[in-house]
Parts: sequence; C-alpha cells; structure tokens
Amino acid sequence: MKFTRSKLAIPYIIYMVLFVVLPLLVVCYYAFTGDDGNLTIDNFRNFFTNSKTMGTLFYSLVIASATTVLCLLLAYPTAYILAKGPFKRSDVLLILFVMPMWINFTLRITALKEVLSMLEGNLALHPFFNTVICMTYDFMPFMVMPLYTSLSKLDDNVLEAAADLGAKPWQIMFKLVIPMSMPGIISGVTMVFLPAMTNYVVLDMVYNSTFIMGSLIGSYFSSYDWHNGSMISVILLLLIFAISAFSSKLSKEELNKKTVQGI
Repeated sequence: MKFTRSKLAIPYIIYMVLFVVLPLLVVCYYAFTGDDGNLTIDNFRNFFTNSKTMGTLFYSLVIASATTVLCLLLAYPTAYILAKGPFKRSDVLLILFVMPMWINFTLRITALKEVLSMLEGNLALHPFFNTVICMTYDFMPFMVMPLYTSLSKLDDNVLEAAADLGAKPWQIMFKLVIPMSMPGIISGVTMVFLPAMTNYVVLDMVYNSTFIMGSLIGSYFSSYDWHNGSMISVILLLLIFAISAFSSKLSKEELNKKTVQGI
C-alpha cells in the first residue's frame, strides 16, 4: 500500500472534524438559539446591552492590554540581548529562560503569589497590578520566543552598515531593528493578548472576586447555561479572527516593504 500525502492527511482530517469542527458547530448552535431551541440573537443583544457583561469585557481588555504591553517591554530587550549579545551559548540561555514553563502552572503562580504577599503585606490591596504581574510572569516565554526567532534572523551586516553611515544607536533600534522584527512583535502580541483575556485561573488564584471573560464563560457553563456561555465563546472567537486577520495584514505589509527595499 502506497502512502500519499492525501492518505497521510486522513488522521489529521478526522481529528479536526471530531475535536474542532463538530464542537464549534455545537457552540454556534447554542449561541444562536434560546431555551426553546428557536434561532435568536437575543443572547448577543443581552450581552451588549448589559452593563455588567460589558464591564467584564472592558476589564478583560484592560488586563490583556496591560499584560501584553508589560510582556513586550520586558521581553524585547531580553530577546535582543539573547539574539545579538556576545554569548556563545545563547540557545542554552534561551532554554534556561523558558525552563519555568516546565514547572506546573499552579505551583508557579502560587509561588509568585507568596512572593507578592511578602513584598506588600496584603495581596488583596492591589488585585489589578498583581494579576498583571502574575500573567506577565506566566506569558513571558510566549513573547520572548517569537521575538528571539525574529531578532536572530536580522542581518548584522545591515546594522553595521547603518552604524558606519553615521546612524546613532537609537536610530538603528527604532528605524531598523524594531521595523525588521515586526513579525515577531505581532506574533508575540497575538500569543499573549488573546490568552490573557480568558485566563481566569490566575485571577482566581490571585484575587478571586473579579471576573474576566474566561471566568464569565466558566460561570455560565458551570450553571448549565450553554446558550450564554457559547455566545461569549463565539464573541471571543470572532475577536480572535479579527486580530489574526489584522496581524496577517500587518505581516504582509511588512514583507512587501522589505521586498521593495530589497529591490
């Protein structure tokens, strides 16, 4: 029996249909139906007209944005030093930096929670900042990895040529390095922002009286309200599609700029 590409793809297609397509269809069905089983958009209307759910969405966006910005500010210089620093074993240093991901998630957040408690005396005094710090600690490797990959591919000759032509270090950084590493930035931002909107586990462990989108979904499904839980899942899915499309567009524009500059 000869194995072709189409035949080798059969297990993957079966897996995608069973565990991605069918569950997604079930979620869409519940999102656009009511308790009586009839098609309706009342679930979405109620969500966008309810001040509490919109407040949860806004708070989730704020937490995700703050976490993403902090991750980017910390991860970019770290990735740049690892990629362009005078290290003979930068790959080993990168592995050491990513090693905390191998530790159990709950253990990592619990340890950081204890550290924060010792530093400020009472963890509940600053729930927002503690949540952002814990999420930044958790998602940092997801920002470092794509940035490191993008920065390591930069041609050192281009940077040296810019310096020889009189460009200052800050000009090289903001006019060459950052624009050329934009695909890594976009990838890192996407990998951090979307999970940070729904990672309610960190919020529950740090300050368990505040909701974000993930905890709102969990509360609906735990009370067997599949319609509202599925509706919020669809909203987040559409948000993911929008961000992914925007990121893809930016990447293509950046690639076209590089192609034109190369020509």
